[in-house]
Amino acid sequence: MAKVLVVEDEAFLSQALSDKLRKSGYEVETAMDGEMGLEKIRSFKPEVVLLDLLMPKKNGYAVLDEIKKDKTWKNLPIIVLSNFGEKTEIKKAKDLGAKDYYVKANVKLADLVNKIKRYLPK
Repeated sequence: MAKVLVVEDEAFLSQALSDKLRKSGYEVETAMDGEMGLEKIRSFKPEVVLLDLLMPKKNGYAVLDEIKKDKTWKNLPIIVLSNFGEKTEIKKAKDLGAKDYYVKANVKLADLVNKIKRYLPK
């Protein structure tokens, strides 16, 4: 069973994503802030991470930066799911190593689940 980590501080969205992913056959863990997200990456060892950018304690950009500097996790697929839709924000996240970037208001949960499959090991 593939492991997905959801790093999202909005409880309702975190729960909705987790429920949808579990129903789709994934093992899911959640983190409510960037610091907890980094801890869960090390302990849970996900195969894909869904990452919000605007969070308490450590924002998504800082999380991306730390992951990409760590040789153990630098190739971990990170999909940013954010309310920021500006091209500069998208470019910044991708420059820091995000594999994909979706604006929360513009993506359906079912589509997101299908997109995650692209990043899982075959």
